[in-house]
Amino acid sequence: MNLVELEKIKEKALEEHIPIIMDDTLEVIEEYLKENKPKKILEIGTAVGYSAICFTKVLEENGIIDTIEREHTRVEEAKENIKKMDLEDKIHILEGDAVEILPTLEDKYDVIFIDAAKGKYPFFLKEALRLLSKDGIIFADNILYKGYVLSDYNKHKQRTAVRNLREYIKETTENEKLDTKILEVGDGLAITKFANR
Repeated sequence: MNLVELEKIKEKALEEHIPIIMDDTLEVIEEYLKENKPKKILEIGTAVGYSAICFTKVLEENGIIDTIEREHTRVEEAKENIKKMDLEDKIHILEGDAVEILPTLEDKYDVIFIDAAKGKYPFFLKEALRLLSKDGIIFADNILYKGYVLSDYNKHKQRTAVRNLREYIKETTENEKLDTKILEVGDGLAITKFANR
C-alpha cells in the first residue's frame, strides 16, 4: 500500500473539512479486524474513500468492500482516490442514498461500518443486522456525537441526530440478542456482535 499517497488523501480531506475516520478509531477497528480477516465489508458513508482504503489492509486476500455514498462529488473523488491506490478490484462504490440502497442488498457481510447521517442510525442498524453474517461485527462511528448523546443536550439544531443516536445505543445495549461495547475513542465507537447465547 502506498502510504505516502494515503497520507495525501487524508490531509486533503482534513483541509477541506470532509469528515473522515479519526486515527484512534481506525486503530481500534484495525486491531479487531486483524484477528479475523473479513472477506466482505459493507461501509455506509464513503466520503472520499479514505476509511475503505484503510480497511483493505485487513481484508482477506480476495476480500471486497461495498461502500455507499449519495453525494456525487464525493463519489467522484473517492473513485479517483481508489484508482490512485490501485484498489478498484477491492472497493465497489454504490452511489445513492443508503436508505434506498440497503434494502436492495442481499449479501451477508462480516463487517459493517456505519458512518453516515446520524439521524438515520436506527434504520442503518435494522438493515445492518439483517445483512450481518452470524459471526459478524458492526462498528458505528461518532456514536457519542461531540459528547451530546450522554449529556442533557436538547438544542433544536441537532436534536434529531442526538435522539436517534440515543435510540441506536438503547437498541444495541438492551437487546439481549446483541453484545455491544461503547468505546470513548474518537467521537465514540459502538461495537456490536450477535450474542452467543
